[in-house]
Amino acid sequence: MPDFSSPLPLAGKAALITGGARRIGRAIALDLARAGAAVAFTYRKSAADAFETERQLRGIGASSLGIQLDLRHSHAIHDALATAHAALGRLDIIVNNAGRYEDVPFEAISDAQWDAMMEANLRAPFLVSREAAPMLRANGGGRIINLGSVGASRAFPTHAHYCASKAGLEHLTRVMARALAPEIQVNAVSPGLITFEPELTAWERKMAARTPMRRGGKPEEVAEAVRWFATCSRFVTGQVLLVDGGLSLV
Repeated sequence: MPDFSSPLPLAGKAALITGGARRIGRAIALDLARAGAAVAFTYRKSAADAFETERQLRGIGASSLGIQLDLRHSHAIHDALATAHAALGRLDIIVNNAGRYEDVPFEAISDAQWDAMMEANLRAPFLVSREAAPMLRANGGGRIINLGSVGASRAFPTHAHYCASKAGLEHLTRVMARALAPEIQVNAVSPGLITFEPELTAWERKMAARTPMRRGGKPEEVAEAVRWFATCSRFVTGQVLLVDGGLSLV
């Protein structure tokens, strides 16, 4: 159980966020750091974004480490987790945030596009979680939080490979919750439309209009949900929390 009497409920804990150099990943890294966690994050190519994330983490006094990582290779994942564990002294929280997204008509999806989507959104979280499990258990247990999507339950016709990958990840979350219990909790946060720029695209305006809350979400709102799973009761596992403004109800 987190220490709710402390203003920093994650003090003394260490988290690793995949794809943490930008957008939702950066928001999660900063939010967990503000809650007291030491933070490692991975990035694939965006070195400038990684530098900026580290700068912001240092600015709030957090111990931090950016690790360049290609999540397609299990040996590289093993090495990255070992590096994070050595640098931070422990690992308590894994956030499988890195992922892929694209809009392609169903009959135009190539074999390569299908495989790349599954590799990024389903295979990589599995590999990271499999490698992390022994490290989490070494501290008496831990938490794995996957980033799903409203697309896991909504049938978007131009996102077949994306929707299928996120549906698989949500079910993997439930399977992992059983397989890794009782030491490790596994849950998922599934966002709807999340916007990053003040000026919305035509597609974003359309989706915001369909959302009952009549707007897109903010990266910080997804991060708040991740932090809740990182600090909630030890009795919560195998759950999917939609952060979608009600879009899944439409």
